[in-house]
Amino acid sequence: MRRALIVAPSWIGDSIMAEPLFARLQERHPGVQLDALAPPWVAPVLHRMASIRKVIDNPFGHGTLRLKARWQLGRQLAKQAYDSAVVLPNSLKSALIPAFAGIPQRIGFTGETRYGLINLRHKLDKAALPLMLERFMQLAETPGASLTRPLPYPVLRSTPEDQAATFAALRMVRPEKVAAFCPGAEYGPAKRWPAAHFAELARQLAARGYVCWLFGSPKDQPIAAEIDALAPGCCRNLCGATTLEQAIDLIAAADFAVCNDSGLMHVAAAVGRPLVALYGSSSPGFTPPLSDQAKILSLNLACSPCFQRVCPLGHLDCLNKLLPAQVLAACSDWMPA
Repeated sequence: MRRALIVAPSWIGDSIMAEPLFARLQERHPGVQLDALAPPWVAPVLHRMASIRKVIDNPFGHGTLRLKARWQLGRQLAKQAYDSAVVLPNSLKSALIPAFAGIPQRIGFTGETRYGLINLRHKLDKAALPLMLERFMQLAETPGASLTRPLPYPVLRSTPEDQAATFAALRMVRPEKVAAFCPGAEYGPAKRWPAAHFAELARQLAARGYVCWLFGSPKDQPIAAEIDALAPGCCRNLCGATTLEQAIDLIAAADFAVCNDSGLMHVAAAVGRPLVALYGSSSPGFTPPLSDQAKILSLNLACSPCFQRVCPLGHLDCLNKLLPAQVLAACSDWMPA
């Protein structure tokens, strides 16, 4: 492997969990150049990975085929003379562009009748590789070989210089004590801790001298505005007010984070911040926060994890009954006495 194209996932968290694979490919193939094909909303996290040389725009959204346009992009990429491609998503569509580009070695898991598109095929054993991190890392091995352990955790770069530039661009000054809140979850409301609970936690932290920064996309503005209204003077609502790279730097500058199961949860873990991860409809058994400083809170109710976007029973007890006092207690190890 001399020059490889990475077909990145379409989710921020999934792409972050692939970072250790990129580092291992560089270890196994010294001097390899890794370029990533990724949608624009994922590109910022790839820009913060030491192993990625450049990011190429993948303009195809979820569920979009556009076969002719994929062929045209593949023919453009053929000029880059990649000798290998690593296809992280398991869909048929994700394997088309490397094949159209004529990349000789195309690595991925067998699935969705991709036999002619993936020619260095791994067979997925879900029981042996329960974590997404493990499945990505397996792609650095020879098919059929055991996964080399230990597995490193993802790392995103956020240097003091990066953070200073972000503070200057946003005309912000870091308060003495900062907690990062990530109250959104792209997948759906069944993964979102209630706004009233976040607000109560913000009030409790404000009494201890903390300012709570609220992070998310413009889609998260409604829940962030609700939190801000319920905890007046305790929060700074940054949802939709920063780029993703700026959010990375600000989260890295926080004392700790409280996050739903979301892409920003994985950002907090990858920049080395202590965090409390809140799980309702989803499970940490597949995509946990990959950090030694993460605390996972889940009530483990009989009805969860259901993996539904909206609570099918209509009560969302898995998150409504996860009380602010429990989350505050989990944060206490990171707060000075």
